[in-house]
Formats: sequence, C-alpha cells, structure tokens
Amino acid sequence: MANDLTHAKIMQALDWAYEKAVNGVAGLDSAEEMANEYLKTNGSLEEKINSLIRWQNTKAGTSGFVTGLGGIITMPVTIPANIASVMYVQIRMIAAIAKMCGQDLHSDRVKTLVYACLAGDAAKDILKDVGIVVGTKVATNAIKNISGKTITAINQKVGFRLLTKFGEKGVVNLVKIVPFVGGVVGGTVDAVATNLIGNVARNTFISCADEGKTLVA
Repeated sequence: MANDLTHAKIMQALDWAYEKAVNGVAGLDSAEEMANEYLKTNGSLEEKINSLIRWQNTKAGTSGFVTGLGGIITMPVTIPANIASVMYVQIRMIAAIAKMCGQDLHSDRVKTLVYACLAGDAAKDILKDVGIVVGTKVATNAIKNISGKTITAINQKVGFRLLTKFGEKGVVNLVKIVPFVGGVVGGTVDAVATNLIGNVARNTFISCADEGKTLVA
C-alpha cells in the first residue's frame, strides 16, 4: 500500500529503476537505445525530444509495451508494483532525453538531475534551493560543479517530494495497472504527469546541449 512507503523505500526504488532504465531489461530498450532511435529521426533536437515525449504519452500504456513490464516488477524492493513501474517508465524517458542532449548516464550529476525531473514542477524549486536555476548558462556551470554533499541533498529532497506525491494523491492518479489472466500486466501511464515530467526534462537538459556542455561524474 502507498501508506507503507518510506523515504528509504522510495530512494531504493529510484536507484533500482535508474539501473534498469540505463542497463536495459529483456524485451525493452534501454534509455540509450531509445535515445539513439529518436536521434535518427528528422527535425531539430527539441523536435526529436518532443516526439519521444509524445510516444511515452500515447504508447506506454499499450499491451505490448506493458507486457514487457511484467519482468521488471519482480524486484527486491518493498514498494507497490504500480509505483515501481511508473518510476521505471518515467525515469527511462528522462534518461533518454538526457542522453539525446549528450549527457553521460553513468554520471552521478546526471542521475541526480534525472531524479529531480521526476518531481515535475517541483524540480525547479528543489534545484533552486541548492542554488541552481534551470535553463540558464549559470545553471549549467553550477550543475557541473555540484558537490557530493549537494547531490545527496537534492536526492533527499526528491525522495521526500515523491513520498508525498505517492502518499497523498495515491497511485491511481499516477498509473493504473490491472493484472489479468496469465500474469500479463495491462495499464496506462498517466499522460498528464508524464508529459509534464518530459517537458521539465527537456528544458533542463537541452540548455546544456545548446552550450555543448556535459555534466561529467
């Protein structure tokens, strides 16, 4: 149940979802593979990212895609499968956007920014609290110089934000997953939440791409 969630469980689930998104799972593209596919399409970088976000909004709930989630919901994390699934779907999208913008997904700084984007509109406030204003040249330089202590602080803020989000609103507003015969999982990811998170990720990482900056570990 969502009421059984704790900050520690949320952080464990975030790390689990990020590892699966970056390294891939059987039957589903990794974030890097997804990024490479969209980079091959026509249009500007922003248009390619927008296309990726639209795909997440319209396709992530289809039976073929969600069937593939069946393998990832069995995890050593005591968190409801529906919350774990939506975390995976949205983190993979954000990580793919970061990769499209030239970022190293194995960088702790990039990982932290991916987590921050998962907080949606609250991401700006979380980053602002540690002196980073998203979308500015100063922000890119500040992000490059994030200390280990600051990374920990951002991660903690994101964890508490997500704990509140899942606890108060309930998982039904974020993802609907209904098990049926054969153990196949069917459901739809909340398009509004996913679209918002995608837009935040685009605005966060594309400013770095415009300046040709990478956020090294």
